[in-house]
Amino acid sequence: MGKTKIKVIDASQPEVEKKKASKKAEKQTIEDRKSKVVVEDRESKIEEKEKVHPQPSTIKKPSSTIHHPSSKKVRSKKYQQVIKDLDRTKSYTLPEAVDMVKKLSYAKFNATLEAHINTAQTGLRGLVSLPYASGKKLRILAFGKGAEQSGADLVGTDEIIERISQGKVDFDLIITTPEWMPKLAKVAKILGPKGLMPNPKNGTITPPAGGSADGLKKAIEGFQAGKTEYKTESKAPVVHLALGKLSQPTDELSQNIQTLLQTIGKTRIKKVSLAPTMGPSVKLDLTTI
Repeated sequence: MGKTKIKVIDASQPEVEKKKASKKAEKQTIEDRKSKVVVEDRESKIEEKEKVHPQPSTIKKPSSTIHHPSSKKVRSKKYQQVIKDLDRTKSYTLPEAVDMVKKLSYAKFNATLEAHINTAQTGLRGLVSLPYASGKKLRILAFGKGAEQSGADLVGTDEIIERISQGKVDFDLIITTPEWMPKLAKVAKILGPKGLMPNPKNGTITPPAGGSADGLKKAIEGFQAGKTEYKTESKAPVVHLALGKLSQPTDELSQNIQTLLQTIGKTRIKKVSLAPTMGPSVKLDLTTI
């Protein structure tokens, strides 16, 4: 028979295990405290850093400086005063609309009558000769044969093109014959953004009539007499055009508007508003034209 195994029970063992557990718990508590101190110290440093260099997300802007796209435009006191006389729901006949625009203008200078036309499509462009054009006289620069006798304010030369290349633009319109276009193309980056680059669609590139300078002269006379270009915006079916000064008689301004609308074509027009340089716009009743 084998030996009988005798298990020795030590009464002190539970005490030893208890001490070990107590030391382990104490050690864990110390580590937790150290970890908490490190975290608190880190958070304190971050707070101090943000006080000196605040992050964008933590900067609070005053509500009064925040502007939302949907918020209403703030109008001046003069605007708010004159608009009391305007019925926004009403469309006015042509003479009534012109008279109302004159009444609503609060500019201290001789303001301009502006037409804002919503069209059925983009890409509309053409010329219109206003019967009663008035306002700033165009300063015309002419290139081509007979430019000296054309009635232009400036005669185009190679020296003039060199001045344009340096950014010196002291004219309102260029009218030229085709042979000068290759030279003008060199300054297209300057003329183009200003809307001054000659274009056959608006009548600013004109070949001499019958081989003479008559074509250039007639084109200049036409613009000096009130011929102007209308066109829709590049990305919107809207035409904006000045049609005279508010100091002109209502009948003259009405005829200018009527001529423009007939030139564009009533079937191409959806809505027309008239407005002064400074003041609210007035809806035009197209059925009365």
